[in-house]
Amino acid sequence: MAIPRKTILIILAFFAIYVIWGSTYLLNKIAVAELPPFFLASVRFIVAGILIVVISKFMKLKLAVTKKQLINCVFAGFLFLVYGNGVFVWALKYLDSGFAALEASTQPLFVLLLMRLIDNKKMKTNSLIGIVLGVIGMYILVSQKELVTQEGTLLGMFMILTCVLSWSYGSVFVSKADLPANYFVSTAYQMLSAGILLLITSFILGETWISPLQWSFSVKWSMVLLSVFGSVVAFTSFNYLLKMVSPEKVTTSAYVNPIIAIILGWYILDEAITLQTIIAAIVLLTGVYFITTKRKIKIRPFGR
Repeated sequence: MAIPRKTILIILAFFAIYVIWGSTYLLNKIAVAELPPFFLASVRFIVAGILIVVISKFMKLKLAVTKKQLINCVFAGFLFLVYGNGVFVWALKYLDSGFAALEASTQPLFVLLLMRLIDNKKMKTNSLIGIVLGVIGMYILVSQKELVTQEGTLLGMFMILTCVLSWSYGSVFVSKADLPANYFVSTAYQMLSAGILLLITSFILGETWISPLQWSFSVKWSMVLLSVFGSVVAFTSFNYLLKMVSPEKVTTSAYVNPIIAIILGWYILDEAITLQTIIAAIVLLTGVYFITTKRKIKIRPFGR
């Protein structure tokens, strides 16, 4: 019996937000080993933004936006991609990709807290349980002695948490902001504006801009995969799933991505997995499950 086309597309879309987005932590870790972080992020999003504009033109989508929509796109791009992603990539210089992914998995917790503070939205019992488990899991994760004694690790952990906060506020902001009706067009403006801001940041910080001709083979492939698959394919899949399945099913990527990142980091980069990290992962991801299950919050997955 033939599988319906819709079912196949949904399966492929879930593969994209689970595996492709889960692999972006590893790809960023590989690329940042050779390229300055803000330069790396700027190239990724400028390329991705141009690709989306080309696709939008091919689909005959209207690219015209109002002044307010453009300002909101730039602000959203800053929250998601300039600070949320650019600083995150910088922090990967000091942390393993799997560890960083676990920290990023706390995003639903931050979104929930922000909605409580900003909208005074009441929390359900399962959400409160999730928050408690999330706090406990994060404490177990960051209290490892072998981590806190390494130079730059504490700063990296703190900065990633601020990135998660930035991305979480961006999710709340976008849910209310006046943005282009078509998500593809909105994404194009966010990525292009963020890419330009990241390039300016890179210039101000005095980063060395390295020609693609000088990149190693592994970095070239990482950048291609990040730009095409991590930014364009996975994000499109995410928006497709929000229309085809319930939002709480889409947000399951928040606790699948870290598992993918930990496995890939261990297998490809020989990143160590301690017993304490495993325990923290179980507690954290259980907390995220309690927060996301049976809740209809559209959370844009973090750190992609």
